[in-house]
Amino acid sequence: MTSSRIIGIIDIGSNSIRLAIYELTATGGYRVVGEFKESARLSSRIVPDGSLPEEEIQRLVNILARFKRIGDTYKAGEYRVAATAAVRNASNSDHIREVLRRETGLPVEILSGEDEARIGFLGMIRTMDVKDGILVDIGGGSTEVSLFRERKLLRSVSFPFGAVNTTRKFSQDGEFGEAQLNDIRRMVEESVDAEPWIRECPGLPLIGLGGGVRTLCKISQRRRKYSFPQTHHYTVPAEEMDGIAAWLPSLPAEKRKKVDGLSKDRYDIIIPGVIILQTLFRLAGATQYIVSGAGLRDGLFFESFAPRQPAAGQVAEFSAANLLALHSTAPAQHIEQVRGAALKLYDALEDAGCHQYPERMRLCFGIAAMLYRIGASLQYYQYPKHSFHLISQTRIDGLTHREMLLCAFIASYKAKNRTQQVMSDYKDILPGEDLELVAKLGELLHLAVALDISETQALELVEASADAESLQLGLRAIHDPSAEYREVAALQKDFKKLWGLQLKPREPLFSMS
Repeated sequence: MTSSRIIGIIDIGSNSIRLAIYELTATGGYRVVGEFKESARLSSRIVPDGSLPEEEIQRLVNILARFKRIGDTYKAGEYRVAATAAVRNASNSDHIREVLRRETGLPVEILSGEDEARIGFLGMIRTMDVKDGILVDIGGGSTEVSLFRERKLLRSVSFPFGAVNTTRKFSQDGEFGEAQLNDIRRMVEESVDAEPWIRECPGLPLIGLGGGVRTLCKISQRRRKYSFPQTHHYTVPAEEMDGIAAWLPSLPAEKRKKVDGLSKDRYDIIIPGVIILQTLFRLAGATQYIVSGAGLRDGLFFESFAPRQPAAGQVAEFSAANLLALHSTAPAQHIEQVRGAALKLYDALEDAGCHQYPERMRLCFGIAAMLYRIGASLQYYQYPKHSFHLISQTRIDGLTHREMLLCAFIASYKAKNRTQQVMSDYKDILPGEDLELVAKLGELLHLAVALDISETQALELVEASADAESLQLGLRAIHDPSAEYREVAALQKDFKKLWGLQLKPREPLFSMS
């Protein structure tokens, strides 16, 4: 990591305190290389006069000092430390900040509710390709609700209730009867009455942030036996969340601790969390729940340290390029040539009516072409297998779970029979007809790779066109393209079998020795 920039992001939340260690590489990529958590329940430590007692402040000092030691072992040179609702609302908040700064040396900032909403939105919008929605971030001591349109934040509010302080207010033992649940719903409804804009945009998805929302995601995935255990961009239908919201409070606290996907330190606060979320969903007239695995810590990093910003509507391409910067093995010119040729071939077949894939499939195919060789960063031999693992298990922002899996299968495609075996592990996400799609696009990617099999840009695909019988390739030879022509010839049989078309490379338009 000697050539990298190491950054520590600390989120002093009302329920837990988290440290994320980011690495910014010399190649321009970034990633989380370490993450640490301490349960704090700060919102439940506030005493009747509204202050955080000195012993709790000292406990907070000890946690931050421990996080600072961890950061030092990573050689972190910069930190951003932000405190949210519990510290913000404490009557001695300025004193807390000064003690933390003095005793740890860390630059602690206290975020306003508006700041918390804005930064949480930044973390989400930089990592999801969603145009319009209602964003809900349920923390331990506050809940931020935001409206965004065309990827722009329009309105936001911070409500002074979260999972921890609502638990403390309505339950002493983690048990919730129907009367208490109704009281929580009424509290949320009265707060929304003061912010009528929340009700004025029905029909939008609700994007959920925070540890409680991620926990509900894990519960849903375990109940479904979901084959792709990634929280980011996981969707939950309204009726399923309603079922979870009815089921969890019906369980005694001790049984709730054993719910698969629910950590023991959330068995009590998950009830107010899901009721707040469900009530906001209903009042907003939302259509479905979408889980964001990125939030405040990501937003803090992006706002202060991210070296590059994705262009509008290019979240997925940006994320794939970041992954490539972290794991590149092939020459950049080769990857660029393969991707360009792949998309040119895709478009030619579409123009000829040879396929009618949805618009976003072109995006997935282009990303598969960018990342087909990425597995060689683990080991060159059998790199398609490693490419599949890296693409499917490393989050590509801006893609749905199905799209990520399709990218992984297309990039690593070798043979239809083998692909069918592996795809059966994901039959809850990939319908049976996706096998044909993967095989055809995987073979098309093989053709794009074949056109630069020497990785020296010996051939340029100037144009491509198709008719009912063949795919014609207009080529320009830059230098000896014999390896490329041999590789294209070797693909003839499989390409004809899948696409029903003969490959017809035209004589080079121009060549030089």
